[in-house]
Amino acid sequence: VARRLSLRKHPECHSMAGGKAIEHLAQSGDRQQHTFRLPMQHYRNCDFSFSGLQNLVNKAITQKEKEEGIQEGEILSCVKDIAAAVQHAVAVHVIQRTYRAILFCVKNSILSSKNAALVVSGGVASNQYIRKGLQTLADANDFAFLCPPPRLCTDNGVMIAWNGIERLRAGLGVLHSTDGIRYEPK
Repeated sequence: VARRLSLRKHPECHSMAGGKAIEHLAQSGDRQQHTFRLPMQHYRNCDFSFSGLQNLVNKAITQKEKEEGIQEGEILSCVKDIAAAVQHAVAVHVIQRTYRAILFCVKNSILSSKNAALVVSGGVASNQYIRKGLQTLADANDFAFLCPPPRLCTDNGVMIAWNGIERLRAGLGVLHSTDGIRYEPK
């Protein structure tokens, strides 16, 4: 979405990664100016998919470009509102699907209702809007909420290293000998 909105050309976002630019612009946007149908609402499972949402957003951007008489690649006047609406739709989709997963795990005794935790990491965990929504979900279900600081959420190498440190501390899954391990660089 950030690429389609040409946010690298936006004066406030030229040096930001796409997700960070969306989050930044969304803070001063009005998410109610655009409503995007949530993906996969007719599927009663825990899967995530954003392709349908991306198609809806692309159509909305194309329509707005026509209305404003601008070419693809130019900045829309409503870019902040679109960013806010997209961020909200993504957050609600992630929260709803995570809630379904929580219910599934509790119902099937996969997780103990005592000491259960929702762990969130990766790029999505660096978005404060989504993080806050997932924190609320965890709190409402009496789950601990574990999330690394945002600065550790955007670099896969750091996240993998952090996971490795935690596993080493806990003595879980640590190999003391690599004999017999085959690996390929790809």
